Amino acid sequence: MITMKPPKARSIPNLNIKELITKEKFMALDQETLNQLLDTITKFVDKRLRPLESQVGLEDRIPEEVIEEMKALGLFGLTIPEEYDGLGLNMTEEVAVAQAFGHTSPAFRSIFGTNVGIGSQSLIIDGTEEQKRKYLPKMATGEIIGSFCLTEPDAGSDAAAVKTSAKKAGDHYTISGTKRFITNAPKANLFTVFARTDLSETGSRGVSAFLIDADTKGISLGKPYRKMGQQGTYVCDVIFDDVLVHQDNLIGGKENVGFKTAMKVLDKGRLHISAISIGVAERLIEDSLNYAMERKQFGNAIVEFQLIQAMLADSQTDCYAAKCMVQDTARRRDEGENVAALAASCKLFATEMVGRVADRAVQIHGGAGYVEDYGIERFYRDVRLFRIYEGTSEIQRTVIAKDMIKQAGGG
Repeated sequence: MITMKPPKARSIPNLNIKELITKEKFMALDQETLNQLLDTITKFVDKRLRPLESQVGLEDRIPEEVIEEMKALGLFGLTIPEEYDGLGLNMTEEVAVAQAFGHTSPAFRSIFGTNVGIGSQSLIIDGTEEQKRKYLPKMATGEIIGSFCLTEPDAGSDAAAVKTSAKKAGDHYTISGTKRFITNAPKANLFTVFARTDLSETGSRGVSAFLIDADTKGISLGKPYRKMGQQGTYVCDVIFDDVLVHQDNLIGGKENVGFKTAMKVLDKGRLHISAISIGVAERLIEDSLNYAMERKQFGNAIVEFQLIQAMLADSQTDCYAAKCMVQDTARRRDEGENVAALAASCKLFATEMVGRVADRAVQIHGGAGYVEDYGIERFYRDVRLFRIYEGTSEIQRTVIAKDMIKQAGGG
């Protein structure tokens, strides 16, 4: 039996990503600095995180010391603007970093992913200046972990069907309802909560977004879910029982525009998940190629067999296509283009792509791909979620088709 041992675990001493970046405000990193950033992250992934994959999978938790190292590296503030002590990466830079992080178990990215994405972006995009200054600097350091509370027992793909209510009395709102499958909820210090402020409205109208501190009276957490994959991620329900929230915590100070805020956030998140999918695919292709070059059957390395070559080639082609799509769409977003439909296309293709790559990886490894030793079966389970969250594949198809109809003048 072939044994492919990961490098020995060790800490990455005295590295801080922020120290690498000396860019002017709102300007993209120069290529040399971006390369340094990606090199730092790649070393951290290879030397520190990959050796812990099996442990995290078995224990369903990320060691606290690793989380602290991520904070010290500046990973929690990757996309938070520089004026709030973050690194202010643009979309092109963010997808490059996400791709690098895809080379290890998705759980590691998940712990800081909400601060980089859905946990902070509502605030960054539509928050007031006072709200930003109150929360963003601490989110950038990881002192505050954010969590995005949109999904409910009866509002998943139909995100506009939010039933959680926010009733106003004086200068406060009383919020009641249950949010389901909330990533990082057990670790969160701040919830972005979507609730219906206009109970006479249905659908997307009448929904508002609130910033609620996790220690606010009336908030309780459900039991953490046991999951098919992505062990080490923290997911549970969040229950709001007559939670009193000051009107200053209404994002942007505006009622009934929360759904629009959520959709802006999800567009960005879909590109991020697409890039993670590419990174995982690259890892699986690398592992599959290495295994096929070492594993012998019928007197030859199995990489010599054309059907194995075909699976490798198909995976490489799929991955390259997804990478081109994501890089192009990220660039367009940075240039100010509305990329909602393109982001949906990326998310659809990239997440379906990594599912195909993972399936081929199991097949190339044969029995070795089905047992825990090589980690292939873990990735096979991990990537299945990518086709569900940030909008299912079916929702992406709907978004794309509706845009096509609109562009053709039919809607």
